[in-house]
Amino acid sequence: MTTTTPAEPGQPSPDLPPRTTPAPGATISKLGIAAVIITVVLWASAFVGIRAVGPSFSPGSLTLGRLAVAAVVLGIVVLPTLKVWPSGREWLPIVAYGVMWFGGYNVALNAAEHMLDAGTSAMLINVSPILIAILAGVFLKEGFPRWLLIGSGVAFCGVAMIALGSGQRSTADVAGVLLCLLAAVLASVSAILQKPVLRKFTAGQATWFGIMVGAICCLPWTGQLISEVQAAPLPATLGLVYLGIFPTAIAFTTWAYALSLISAGKLAATTYLVPGTTILISWAVLQEVPTIWGLIGGVICLVGVGLTRRRTR
Repeated sequence: MTTTTPAEPGQPSPDLPPRTTPAPGATISKLGIAAVIITVVLWASAFVGIRAVGPSFSPGSLTLGRLAVAAVVLGIVVLPTLKVWPSGREWLPIVAYGVMWFGGYNVALNAAEHMLDAGTSAMLINVSPILIAILAGVFLKEGFPRWLLIGSGVAFCGVAMIALGSGQRSTADVAGVLLCLLAAVLASVSAILQKPVLRKFTAGQATWFGIMVGAICCLPWTGQLISEVQAAPLPATLGLVYLGIFPTAIAFTTWAYALSLISAGKLAATTYLVPGTTILISWAVLQEVPTIWGLIGGVICLVGVGLTRRRTR
């Protein structure tokens, strides 16, 4: 069962069939489930990939290189089908999430992974689903149940435990924790801003617009990227290309597609599968394991998110 989404100002709805969004009790299609799985796996691999190529690329140049590759690859798919461009105020949310998510989030995360292992970084970033659920409840009117508040408090305790464990090793790790939390906030706000854009534009188009905005913001690192690519070993350069194609062009598109089908709060909760997947990939590829405090804090985060999924009678 679906419900018709009313036309928004500036949408070409009078002559086009109305878009539909899932009704509250609707079953998500197999394609939507596949999009969620692809997003989780590829985003998990990104934490490991960033850690692997980190010695060869600085945070800003890595972000620019990743976005440049994604812009070209996704542009080849999007541009031939792009009939209508954003106009006027429609650019505001696109520019906002382009700057914050594709630009600021990536730079902050890249810098954090110079200080923290991939698994710990993934756990810290995953405070984002809680923030998205809260913001969606306020701004997207998706509801604000009691268990969401309880689970949020538990999850934040888990994040605090991860930060405590990191702080016991060095002050540099504290900076890494703060950078991860900054990235989580930027991603959370951006997810809320992207949701309305998907009423008019496809997942690929909305993603490509944001990637282009983020790439433009990172242009000051062009010279540094060129010099680092010239000095980097081939595996590191291939890793940068991988990050641009798979966790960026593909995974952000599958995320946007799933976001067009699922409420922001419920979709965000699925990304709590990312830390566990990241730890497995990191263990296999980089032989990295988070500290015991990081593991315990991560479990507490997962318990918190599980509580947010409970229904109030």
